[in-house]
Amino acid sequence: MAGFPTTRLRRLRYNSTLRDMLAGVELRREELIAPLFVREGKNQQRPIASMPGQNQFSVDTALETVKRWKNKGLRAVLLFGVVEKKDEFGSRAFSPDAPVQRLTAEIKAGLPEMLVIADTCLCEYTSHGHCGVVKPVGPDAMDVDNDETLALLARTAVSQARAGADLVAPSAMMDGQVGAIRQALDQAGLHRTGILSYAVKFASSLYGPFREAAESPPQFGDRRSYQMDYRSPAQALAEARADVEEGADILMVKPALTYLDVIAEIRRAFDLPLAAYHVSGEYAQIKAAAANGWLDEQAVVLETTSAVKRAGADLIITYFAENLAEWLG
Repeated sequence: MAGFPTTRLRRLRYNSTLRDMLAGVELRREELIAPLFVREGKNQQRPIASMPGQNQFSVDTALETVKRWKNKGLRAVLLFGVVEKKDEFGSRAFSPDAPVQRLTAEIKAGLPEMLVIADTCLCEYTSHGHCGVVKPVGPDAMDVDNDETLALLARTAVSQARAGADLVAPSAMMDGQVGAIRQALDQAGLHRTGILSYAVKFASSLYGPFREAAESPPQFGDRRSYQMDYRSPAQALAEARADVEEGADILMVKPALTYLDVIAEIRRAFDLPLAAYHVSGEYAQIKAAAANGWLDEQAVVLETTSAVKRAGADLIITYFAENLAEWLG
């Protein structure tokens, strides 16, 4: 009967070349998406304290950054806007001269092969920091009005697509947002613009650094009435299925590392391409541990992003994209 010492599984691990040949998961730079925060102004590059190595850029410095990323082999960026003037409706989100729209046009004019994804939400643009139009729902309570928000998300997506965005990425977690955006894009003749849906976005405590970066913390309450409860993973399939039926082209799970089980479940259930967002808090944890000498940053980043791909993600949105492009090169 086969068994030890006849069967020695370490024979497959002694030789590094054989280990590489048998690797079932291989990261590629082409699968990475780099988030970028673009703000108003000129010659701006403002470090983000809670995300060492990340910055807010004005359009001019952002364009130079994207050129550098392209030269390192990155092929896609996800743009978030930071604006000075905000209002209760987030109207700068759909302005043709907003930072995201301006940078999108600049990238497509100078680097047409770079895939531009525009985050389609209102939280960075609203004075209250929520992802839509806020209305009273009781004597002492306010919440986001789902259906009124849909019209503004659709208007934002059309503005971003007209600027040249290849994909729009609705992240507000409003019911019906993908359908409303698809209809608006098609009516505007923007049939080629795809939708990368934040289909499964949990109300996570790991978004804190992002809210500093995007200057978008809610001024009251939280986002648990629209983002998913992490204790209810069964809702993930329903959320993803709704977005598929409404016309999503790519699905996303966010966050990544703490939801590998959900990534795997969505991968099994749907045939659409699947992205996962390695979020700001996951980035900050690794950076802090590495800065203290507790972890080898490169080794940990390669291991964790490989885990995200192993779970089933085709695309990985990560603040480590530039580092990974160098390490994988």
